[in-house]
Amino acid sequence: MDILVIGGSVFVGRTIVETALARGHAVTTFNRGRTGTDVPGAATVRGDRENKADLERLASAGPWDAVVDVCGFTPRVVGDSVRALNGRVATYAFVSSISAYQDWPASPVDEQSPRFACAPDADETDGDYGILKAGCERAVESGFDGRVLVVQPGLILGPYENVGRLPWWLRRIAAGGRVLAPGDPDRPMQVIDARDLAAFMLDHVEAGTEGRFLASGSPANTTMGAWLGDCVAATGSDAELVWVDDDFLLERGVEPWTELPLWAPPTDEMAALWQPDSAKALAAGLTTRPVTDTVADTWAWLESAGVPEYLPIYRGPAGPQGIAAEKEQALLEEWAATR
Repeated sequence: MDILVIGGSVFVGRTIVETALARGHAVTTFNRGRTGTDVPGAATVRGDRENKADLERLASAGPWDAVVDVCGFTPRVVGDSVRALNGRVATYAFVSSISAYQDWPASPVDEQSPRFACAPDADETDGDYGILKAGCERAVESGFDGRVLVVQPGLILGPYENVGRLPWWLRRIAAGGRVLAPGDPDRPMQVIDARDLAAFMLDHVEAGTEGRFLASGSPANTTMGAWLGDCVAATGSDAELVWVDDDFLLERGVEPWTELPLWAPPTDEMAALWQPDSAKALAAGLTTRPVTDTVADTWAWLESAGVPEYLPIYRGPAGPQGIAAEKEQALLEEWAATR
């Protein structure tokens, strides 16, 4: 197949490109060339998807059997891409997010759950990430004349991660010493490796599948204790995980999810964060590798590539990923005094 990937230089996009090339497909990427490096073997069209002249130039480089849109965040912008590629590709595969569902993470969701009510021509000022992702899905579903495939991942980990969650934990644990491990070590989680997500998407691009799939991984495929233990094993560190209660951390203003990445105390608003229902995707062939392998391979990537330049500057909604070393140690000392 001839496949166009919008994005294709970092994390999920890069993984999709590498997987498609390994399967023998011809791949073209379209991006600005500002974030990551191009994958060897892929053709590249430079341009900005917010520039209509660049989109017209891209369309003239086709046709393709399918486009995989990895970096659509604003409905209006995605709609422009859809209109430019109508008639130039047979399948439009859009990488969305579980965040498009309005009840998540407070409640379990599946493909029948309500999405945010966001218009397909909404702009970046019309909502946050999840709201706009729902609008992006509608921009593709309502505007594309061919086959539409929408895949909604949950929490994605693996080599090339550009968010910095698993890389932060790996680097922190590699440094050794007493490490603040948050919450309940037996708390079930549900994560997906970017390589498994890429394989699932390409399986269905190749098959010409239409529809929407929530692809968050296998239920309870790890726990907080298991995957942090995997980090210790992968790095060969002498780190000691010190488990600290959720309430203790919340009372002291520790920010869930960002200061301690992937820490999600079971408050009302996050009660079902690890309970998405990926049954439809699993029945359609989604397979997930052991999380132990994901952790080990991510550490091997970090060790071989060094620290990618974009990781230290990543900023989440509440600031940088990871807790300050001084704050972590102060919390550990205060926690020890209560034992």
